[in-house]
Amino acid sequence: MIIKNKKVYNQVLKIFQKYGLSKEHAAISADALINAELVGAYGHGLSRLKMYCDRISKKVINPKPKIKIKKISSSISHIDANNSIGFVAADLGIKTAIKHAQKTGIGMVAVKNSGHYGLSGYYAEQAVKKNLIAMIYTNAPPAVAPHGALKTLFGTNPICFGTPTGSKIPFILDTSISMINRGKIRVAARNNQTIPAGVALDKFGKPTTDAKKALEGVQLPIAGFRGSGLAWMVDILSGVLTGGNHAGRVKDPFDDFSGPQNIGHLFITFKANLFQKNYNQRIKDNIKSIKKLPKIKGVKEIMYPGQNKFNRYKQNLKKEINIPDIIKKDLDTLISKKS
Repeated sequence: MIIKNKKVYNQVLKIFQKYGLSKEHAAISADALINAELVGAYGHGLSRLKMYCDRISKKVINPKPKIKIKKISSSISHIDANNSIGFVAADLGIKTAIKHAQKTGIGMVAVKNSGHYGLSGYYAEQAVKKNLIAMIYTNAPPAVAPHGALKTLFGTNPICFGTPTGSKIPFILDTSISMINRGKIRVAARNNQTIPAGVALDKFGKPTTDAKKALEGVQLPIAGFRGSGLAWMVDILSGVLTGGNHAGRVKDPFDDFSGPQNIGHLFITFKANLFQKNYNQRIKDNIKSIKKLPKIKGVKEIMYPGQNKFNRYKQNLKKEINIPDIIKKDLDTLISKKS
């Protein structure tokens, strides 16, 4: 799959296997981590590898899960991931939803007892490649205070939507409901870097650009009460509905080893041409109309969600992954673990 970065991929694969994952599950997890690096989502890439391994060591991720799939109908399934690493649970979830949609036109799969699974867009792309539209929801540990509250409760709870575009570049909207995703703040904290103004408050409720203080404080939602409402919606869809933890009960994967996260995911997929057989032509027309609009100064092209990420991926495929020294130390420590 990855040519230039095969060495790094093999290293990650070996590490996951050393920590007890089967070769198949290690490959699924390594694929997702390396993909995050290639699309430039470094907060969801190699910077999280040590965290996953620590959670396996502390027995709050089950490296040998007995995952159960309960088929509710020909279009709906419920998966109990048995505290597996999130990549494995999500991979099964999206693949099951895709199969349902290909067979009946629509698929809905709820997952409980899972963990952090990386980028939602990574799974949406799998559905889009099969000419399906996808909507994906997952909750996360407390980071954002509900509108009007003094205490964090909602996670950064990403919302993801993907659709075919009639071209090789899919439309993938994958965004957290916070001004900045938590992974970026963690990377900044590890590297003693600042974060942008206006994205977080410290524990005293004062604006901060200090990443470490932001992690102790509150992240701000997009669009005020609207972002808070979207976070609540995701908490309901991925937590309340699925049987996963919700209402602030998802454990922080880096700091809380008192038990499994029990994150919930919801995957919804459906055929793009369910109502209009010429969907691909219609979406092409839709994108073309928007791209033809007059542009503000300094903008060369109006981009749709997913375009920049696709371009970064293509460019980075030809390069070696740039690994910061602090992450290299993690890799060296993890690879030297005795089997």
